[in-house]
Amino acid sequence: MERIIDVAQYICEEYRRQSREAIDEMKLHKLLYFAQRESLAISNEPLFEESFEGWKYGPVSTEIRSYYTPDGMNYRDRRELSARSAYIVKNVVLQYGVLASWKLSQLSHEEISWKNSRKGLAESENGDRKISLDDIRKDAEKIRPYDSFYDMYYDEFDDMEEAQ
Repeated sequence: MERIIDVAQYICEEYRRQSREAIDEMKLHKLLYFAQRESLAISNEPLFEESFEGWKYGPVSTEIRSYYTPDGMNYRDRRELSARSAYIVKNVVLQYGVLASWKLSQLSHEEISWKNSRKGLAESENGDRKISLDDIRKDAEKIRPYDSFYDMYYDEFDDMEEAQ
């Protein structure tokens, strides 16, 4: 399992490679959330064990907030992602990285996990409740994972194998 800090660094680098721009902090948090959800949708395994909080603009990792800089993550003990993790994260950046940060925030507000973490809070409150991994699993169940590299949904790979 990866550490969220290493996944965040990979997102920063991959986003810069694809867009030629630095990633803003809000987009980084949302891409981290979507990477976690995508991992659960594909393998039912979390990408990392660290959690998110349900802030008013969507899922946020307080750990990432303390290390984020516009030039990437500011920490020393960097570890490389596994090939599987890097593939998932790169795919998420391809799918969602082109969207504006506010659009990603709106998408995250449609998630069961974020809504459950916000119960009883006013819309303007930041909130500090943890987002449940089980709730992210529920969000993962409602998506159909898409592979941007092969331009196919994951469930279509089975159809191709059967046809061969």
